[in-house]
Amino acid sequence: MPWSSDFAIDHGTRTVQLLRTSDSENTAKACTNAFQNTIDVAIDADIFPILHGDHSEMYKIIGANYFICLERFAAPLFGIATQGAHMNAYVNTSAGLKIWVGRRSTHLFTYPNKLDTTVAGGIKAEHSPLECIIAEADEEASLPADFVRKNARATGTISYVTKNTNTGLIHPNVLYIFDIELPPTMIPKPQDDEVSEFYLLSMEEVEQAMLWQEFKPNCALVMIDFAIRQGIITPENEDDYVEITTRLRRMLPVPTRSQKGI
Repeated sequence: MPWSSDFAIDHGTRTVQLLRTSDSENTAKACTNAFQNTIDVAIDADIFPILHGDHSEMYKIIGANYFICLERFAAPLFGIATQGAHMNAYVNTSAGLKIWVGRRSTHLFTYPNKLDTTVAGGIKAEHSPLECIIAEADEEASLPADFVRKNARATGTISYVTKNTNTGLIHPNVLYIFDIELPPTMIPKPQDDEVSEFYLLSMEEVEQAMLWQEFKPNCALVMIDFAIRQGIITPENEDDYVEITTRLRRMLPVPTRSQKGI
């Protein structure tokens, strides 16, 4: 990492400290700028493949006591948790409950051509989870903003930690989960270039697709959570019910709430 003079590195204690160098500058802005300067150098030098040699959206650092932001792709380099929002759009049919599932476009950097939840996206610095869902529902699935705002229902969170087997990077994640029931006549349609098509699948088809590892990994977690909440996975039919429900909500090794309520 091309650390700037804004950071103090102690290899003995294995700590990185962001120094108080803001002077008269706003603390949040100074911290954001310090991260950005380091990330800019890393991108220009093409040091880390995870950055894809390009800039990405700004995310708020959750748990920080100031409104500090950094680029999405860079978060795993610092071990910083990121937030995402997912929405399951489902339909009650004469054949039972079905759920709309998207197919990720082949050109995406991560998990191209894998199955995805109906609507999903990272939560940008200026957005709340619901605002993220409303924006992504329009961009990815052409779902009307007013309908989503009125009918999307927050159902909880999923939290987990991933480790990149190639880089060794540890990345904590929090997903805010929403459900929405669609009328049979409202069909999601791709509007941006991130989704190639949508399928209306039964829960049996979703289960089979997960067994074939067709889903993006964190979307499989969202599908399992949905199946539990719908009473499809129960203690009676799943011996590992307690372990599964526990693992869907890991205790993260980083703060998820600011002491200042930011």
